[in-house]
Formats: sequence, structure tokens, C-alpha cells
Amino acid sequence: MDFHHVTVLLEETVDAVVTNPSGRYVDCTLGGAGHSSMILGRLGSSGKLIGFDQDDQAIRHAQELFGQDERITLVNRNFESLEETLKELDLLPVDGILFDLGVSSPQLDEAERGFSYMQDAPLDMRMDPSRSLNAREIVNSWSEEELAKVIWNYGEEKWSKRIAQFIVRARNEQPLETTGDLVQVIKAAVPSAVRRSGPHPAKRTFQAIRIAVNDELGVLDRVLDQALRCLDHGGRIGVITFHSLEDRIVKERMKSWLGRCTCPPELPICRCEAKAMAKVLTRKPILPSEEEVEQNPRSRSAKLRVAEKI
Repeated sequence: MDFHHVTVLLEETVDAVVTNPSGRYVDCTLGGAGHSSMILGRLGSSGKLIGFDQDDQAIRHAQELFGQDERITLVNRNFESLEETLKELDLLPVDGILFDLGVSSPQLDEAERGFSYMQDAPLDMRMDPSRSLNAREIVNSWSEEELAKVIWNYGEEKWSKRIAQFIVRARNEQPLETTGDLVQVIKAAVPSAVRRSGPHPAKRTFQAIRIAVNDELGVLDRVLDQALRCLDHGGRIGVITFHSLEDRIVKERMKSWLGRCTCPPELPICRCEAKAMAKVLTRKPILPSEEEVEQNPRSRSAKLRVAEKI
């Protein structure tokens, strides 16, 4: 498979994160290797890049692309193991870490991966094919209450309860096996007036189930403090998010690194001993240009936030 992916906020991210040509950098979301290619282009002969991806297709694509380049080390793991892996490789501390969250274009476009509501395929949605939990299991075995909660919390879908109710009703007759089966159920659940306007009726539910399958928000929540610990002083972390749930986690975590006092206002002196660990370099997130959105509509919702360890 041709692992082609249009990289979002490419120059903006690399400009913000890569400050030292002989430094060590980590691309936690290798994907189609767009960011990694540009980072390597900025590094001198003594620079080092570590590329993580839990998808072995992305790793194979990068092996072909970078060949014998000794500056890059490829790691076929979820970036949740960031700190542990860098310790194993004896590559701590590093000068910059990049996260480009969400699903890559090849995963969306390859029908059999089951990510897309536009193509009929087995219900899967695993970014790491070795994981046991897949979309089929969630849709066919989780309770109506659990489904409604996931679709609301992770998809911000206002018809979540009705969609969950319709899923359970449909699977009681026969299991939902394919993305097409699920799309039909969602279309039946969402009122026709709503279907006629706005995005595809299945978009939010598919996002929610994908996030649940891959524990995307949990992994993000657990990795951000790790990433800060892995940085050298003056090192930078850049995170590209694609929906408000991810962005909220990143924004709040970066805010927590500023070391603002959390004591109750009635206390005469600070007892929490809050200490600043980083400064946030993006008061407002960096967004893609109109030109980029025109060329790559999938970039429309992207936001880049950057922090520097102090």
C-alpha cells in the first residue's frame, strides 16, 4: 500500500519544535512521515530523530523512505511508552517532541481498516491491529447506556441516546458486522431534517467509537506529563489536535505547567508551592492557512499548541 498522507501544519510545527540542528527530536505520530522528513531535513549529521507509530504499515513505509539513514530510530509502539522507550534507548533528554493526533489518511482511505463511514468494510477501527478491542465488539456487546455515553462524550453527538437505542434494537435482530451496517442504523436514528443539513450523520458516532477503541483521550492524558519530563531545559513540545476533546486536554495540561498557585484565595500565604515547569508559546493555537484548508479539507479543524520547558 502507498502510505501517502498530506501532513497538516507541516512548516509551522517543525519551525516551532526544531531549534537545534544537532539536537534529539521525537515524532510520536510517524504516520506518512511528513513531519519526520522535514525534521531530518533540518538536522545535521549529529542530529537524531526517534519516530513512534503503533501501526506497522507506517513503520514499513518509513523504513522504505529513510533507508539507511542512521539519524533515525523507528519504534513500533504506541507513544504511551514514550518515557520508558527513550530510557531503554538511552536517548534522554530530548530537545523536542511532536504529536500529530487523530487518524492518518491511509488509515481512513484503506477500506478494510474500518475507520471510514464512506466505505463498507468490517467494523474494526484499530490503529494497532494487535489490540484485542475493536469497533465490532463495542457496537455489539456494550450496553445501551455505555454506547450512549461514549457517543455523547467522545462524539459530542446530540442524538447519542437515540443512536444507542437504535444500535441495540438492530443488533438484537442480527449482529452489526460492517461499517455499512452501522451507517444504516445511524441514518435511521437521526431525523431526516437533521440528515439533510450539516456533516455526514455518522461522522460523530464513528469518531466516538474510534476514540473508544484506541483509548485515544486516555493515552493523550497519560503521555503529556511524560513528554515534559523527557525534554531538556529549553526543549519544546508541539501538539496538533483535531477536535475539541483533545484540544481541551492539551490546553488544560499546558496551563497546569505554568505553576499558577492553586491555594484557596483566603489563605494568607501560598502553601501549594506551585512551580512553573514550562511556558506556553501559543497564547492562541496556530491554525492552518486558508490555502492549506483549500488544498486539504481534512486540515480544517487542526490546532497546534506549543510549550517550552523551563
